[in-house]
Amino acid sequence: MLFLGFSAGVPLLLIFSSLSLWLREAGVSKSDVTYFSWAALGFSFKFVWAPLVDKLPLPLLSRALGRRRGWLLFAQLAVAASIALMASVDPQQQLAWMAIAAVLLGFSAATQDVVIDAFRIESANPRLQALLSSTYIAGYRIGMIAAGAGALYLAEGFGSTNDVYSYIAWRNTYYCMAGLMLVGVATTLLIAEPPAGDVSPYHYDTGDYLRFFIAFVITVATFVGVLFGMPDAPVWFSGYSQQLFSFSYSSLVLLLAVFIGYQAFRLQSAMGVVNQQLVDESYVQPIADFIQRYKKLALWVLLLVGFYRVSDIVLGVIANVFYQDMGYSKDEIASVTKVFGVVMTIVGSFLGGFLTLRFGVIRVLMLGAVLVSATNLLFMWLAGLEVSVLALTVVIAADNLSGGVAVAAFVAWLSSLTNVSFTATQYAIFSSVMTLFPKLLGGYTGSVVETVGYEIFFLLASLLGVPVIALIWFLRKRLEAA
Repeated sequence: MLFLGFSAGVPLLLIFSSLSLWLREAGVSKSDVTYFSWAALGFSFKFVWAPLVDKLPLPLLSRALGRRRGWLLFAQLAVAASIALMASVDPQQQLAWMAIAAVLLGFSAATQDVVIDAFRIESANPRLQALLSSTYIAGYRIGMIAAGAGALYLAEGFGSTNDVYSYIAWRNTYYCMAGLMLVGVATTLLIAEPPAGDVSPYHYDTGDYLRFFIAFVITVATFVGVLFGMPDAPVWFSGYSQQLFSFSYSSLVLLLAVFIGYQAFRLQSAMGVVNQQLVDESYVQPIADFIQRYKKLALWVLLLVGFYRVSDIVLGVIANVFYQDMGYSKDEIASVTKVFGVVMTIVGSFLGGFLTLRFGVIRVLMLGAVLVSATNLLFMWLAGLEVSVLALTVVIAADNLSGGVAVAAFVAWLSSLTNVSFTATQYAIFSSVMTLFPKLLGGYTGSVVETVGYEIFFLLASLLGVPVIALIWFLRKRLEAA
């Protein structure tokens, strides 16, 4: 789990913070930089193709490596190829191609996450999930050090600075990052298939699986066509009102694209293109099982899943740009926020794992929510200071320690919600809902900062955590009785 966590941790910052610094040095505007966080929306929609991971055998790989390992190797090779594609594009010349490459990276990295989550849950009993997830998070954060601090050190060493932009430096950096995926590839080839993977889940003819895959591709193409075919939000207001309107408009367009994509799949199903029983097993049964187990609490549980990390994720989208605007160098950002900060997150994740074993997941879930919301206020204090590495270190220590505790408890809680009969699909639904709204909101952080400034933005980010605390309090007793 440590090495698989490393493999999963490498791609994320290559879409977020490391990419944001690359784009800023290339002269891309602050608002366009934060829009690139939408490239990671694949993490928020991975539940759509998670059933393929559960139900679709890969030619050669599934037979040679098994159900989970076959998909894992495929996803890891796709991640490496996507990073290499990003390296081959200069955003000063081909920003649209960079966006496409980033979306491909988000899609392949999300697929890797689906497989690793299923592997983790199937490899140990529920009591061990908190410690297993802590080990995974430790590896994940080490991967983030490599892709965060490592990428910044390499880019600086290869010759790209705030004052002098060098595409060659960033190209070589991203090629090095693609090479780091060999750690995951080697791990996949060495580990054993989990016990649940030894029983063949493939009960249908090859033609059924092929038609299922084709229907999925047509559905995704319909979704993407609607999403990108709609016009941009009209400019009817100004300032913050226009940003709020743009966010609402984009959310409605997204919902429309999802609805039309869903109707396209239903039409194919009604026409007999796909095996209806396979569709029921892939999509209907996992959702029905969750609703049956939690009944009236199901909606409240999904709300908590969807909003628990909103404060943390929204702040993280703009964080590197904030450090750069404050005057910190890439080396300082790398050393304090990527190396020291990630070490503190690892400490926090193991602390959260042990606290969960001692006090129960709901209590630590509450503790994490309170700490994350409170520590976000420290960024307001930092925004009012001159450049101070000591102050930055204090803020990062508190913020990342709190985040580690929160994420460890949250991952253990999500794992406890999952029925092992639908591991990949149900966990993918939970983790997708977890990131969808925060990532949609995060795309507008650059525009919000340009309007209200950093201090007000950090206050708003902290206040986003208050409803989460209230929701945990509401569910605390009810979940224990369920």
